[in-house]
Amino acid sequence: MKRAIPLLVFVVQYTSSNAQCAMCRAVLESELGQETARGVNNGIIYLMLIPYILIGGLAFFLYRYLKGSK
Repeated sequence: MKRAIPLLVFVVQYTSSNAQCAMCRAVLESELGQETARGVNNGIIYLMLIPYILIGGLAFFLYRYLKGSK
């Protein structure tokens, strides 16, 4: 459990960072209001987090299964 807390802090902190590539950023900065830029940023972060959540969930259930069988 002690190892999960720093990982959780890292994930929560990372979601507030910018995730755009240089070309996307250059195109989206010229728009007024920056709504599209926020949408693209959130989409990139969403797509990045899904595999980590799935693998983490699988590892958790595998750990519980193996711990319970001993």
